[in-house]
Amino acid sequence: MTTNTTTTAADTTPRIAVADAARSRLDFAKAAPRVFRALVGFDAAARAGLDPALVELIQIRASHLNHCAYCLHMHTNDARKAGESEDRLHMVAVWREARHFFTPKEQAALALTEAVTLVADAGVPDAVYAEAAAHFEDEELAQVLALILTINTWNRVALSTGKVAGTDERR
Repeated sequence: MTTNTTTTAADTTPRIAVADAARSRLDFAKAAPRVFRALVGFDAAARAGLDPALVELIQIRASHLNHCAYCLHMHTNDARKAGESEDRLHMVAVWREARHFFTPKEQAALALTEAVTLVADAGVPDAVYAEAAAHFEDEELAQVLALILTINTWNRVALSTGKVAGTDERR
């Protein structure tokens, strides 16, 4: 069986049009610099004192759920640079089926990330909150919640302004 892997100009036109349209959207950082700086400060405060691996797992899972390719690309690359394994990165989306890749504390954080990210679906169930509270002291739990809130905000900024995956503008 052979597969035709040639790409014609017609095949790439829709992708190019989408990328061009995304680039023509609002530059949030330039249009609202005070708000952008406040969000950057909130993000920095949220991650302060948290395990960097946990930070990336939370950001990756929320970005999966929000379908934010821009943030997912950015945070999987950040996780790799911080030494995260490919195995764990591939398992984040299916962490419940691959629990042995994650510590009980990470599992609690991932469950809380899902509940907060999808809060409109069912709120934050008491059992999910209780499990997270069992693994985190109050101050650390507050940091985790703040981080979940910031990545959800970043996802919404990236999605509404049409950020294109692979164009990490932090560099």
